[in-house]
Order: sequence, then structure tokens, then C-alpha cells
Amino acid sequence: MNEIFRPARVSTAERLRQRYRGDMPDVAAVNETLDGLLAHRSVRAYLPDRLPDGTLEILVAAAQSASSSSNLQVWSVVAVENTERKARLAAFAGNQQHILEAPLFLLWLVDLHRLTALGETRGEPAEALTYLESFLLGAVDTSIAAQNAVVALESLGLGAVYIGGIRNRPVEVAAELGLPPHVFALFGLAIGHPDPARPADVKPRLPQDAVLFKEQYEWGERQRAGIAAYDEHLRSFQREQNLPERDWTEQAGTRVRGAGSLSGRDVLRDVLHHLGFALR
Repeated sequence: MNEIFRPARVSTAERLRQRYRGDMPDVAAVNETLDGLLAHRSVRAYLPDRLPDGTLEILVAAAQSASSSSNLQVWSVVAVENTERKARLAAFAGNQQHILEAPLFLLWLVDLHRLTALGETRGEPAEALTYLESFLLGAVDTSIAAQNAVVALESLGLGAVYIGGIRNRPVEVAAELGLPPHVFALFGLAIGHPDPARPADVKPRLPQDAVLFKEQYEWGERQRAGIAAYDEHLRSFQREQNLPERDWTEQAGTRVRGAGSLSGRDVLRDVLHHLGFALR
């Protein structure tokens, strides 16, 4: 059985330095939960070992312990371990090899079908589910639940990476998973034992000056200076990881330049209508 993988225990100050590539104020509260959150990194290289029995169930329990708007619980999850199915899903998501390597692939679903079906059974309308707010509520609840699962799995020494590419071909994904109308695969999550021979590192994030505002939103020279510094920090990270060097501003600008940069997701609204979401 594998030893539990844990990132090396370091001081909170060092965790913050890794995340921001600079000094941060001292943090008064230090504990294992904070250490785990600050040490998060996306894992794309896995050992082939199956997960211990009961892992899936405890991850779903952690996910269901997340907050849910009005307790509607409008999400579901499909667990995929079958090699052939993972291969097909990987192809739909842009041929991402880590989906194939991971022993477990979870598909997180916005699920308005359950309440629609229950309304039909009770002979009561569920018209509110046809509005954009209900789909947005489902996307928020699904994301909160999945992140709870990620925190839980990392505490168990596992690693994971979100797969937004699952939205590249949503109709094919829905057919592969047998999804009924009013259910949408929001993203995937590859999970497994991190391969110590191919370790992931902590990727720096934007400085807090660029994302943290007090009382009112602000956009000005301080934010621009912080982002310029972040471009340098990200290039340093890329050099350390033997990755092509590219500023974040360039990466982000390319990603939002136009419809062609969306990997086919520019037609997502039409696809959602096709899958039964009215989005009024």
C-alpha cells in the first residue's frame, strides 16, 4: 500500500511565499487545514494504483457536507473507472493524458432533472428550474461541493486536477454518461496517487493587491503594478518547471480574445438549450 503523499511541511510564511513569490504579513492562526489549502497544486501525473476502498464514498460525503442554496442539492456526480470510457471522455476533453492515468475520474453535474422528475411525480410545476438563476445556482453548488471533495482528497494524500475541457463536447459527454434532459457535465476531476517521480509544484497566483478590495472595487495603478510583478513571478515558475515562458497577461488575453479561443464552447448556450435548459 502506498504511503500517504503529503507536501513537505513548511512554515506558513514559506507557504505564502510559494503562493505569491513574495513576503506576506505574519498569519496568527496556523493549523493543518490552512497548511493543506496553501499547499494545493494541480496534479497531472499519477501512479496506477487503485484508490483504497471507501475513498469515493468519503469524498462524496465531504462534497455533500458543503453548503447548498436553499438545500436544493441540485448536483450529482458520476464516478468513472472503466478504461475505455475514460479514454472516450479524455478524447472529448482534448486528449488529456492525465484522465487516462488517474484511477478515478469524477464528472460533476448540474442536475435539475431530479427536482423536475419529483415535480412531475407530485403533479406540481417546477417552472422556476427553467430560469437562468436555477442553472447558475446549480453551477455554484456543484463547484462548492467539488472543492470540498478536493480538500478532502488532498488531506488523504491524494492529488487531483479539474478538467474544464469536458465542456468542449458536452453533447457527446452527455450521451457517454447517459444523462437525461436538464443535466449538464460542468467539469471533470481526475484523482489518484501523485507520482513522486513527476512532482507538481505550487503555481503562483495574482497578488492580493489585484484581487482584494476593501469597501469598494478599485482598478488603478496599484493593480497594474501587481499584475506586472505577477508576470515576472509566473515566468520564474515556468523556468523552474522547464515550461515555455509566457506572461500571464499574454496567456489570459489569448484565452479571452474571441470565440475561436473557447475550444468549441462558444456555442454552449445553444447546447444547453438542446440539453433541456430553457435559461429564461
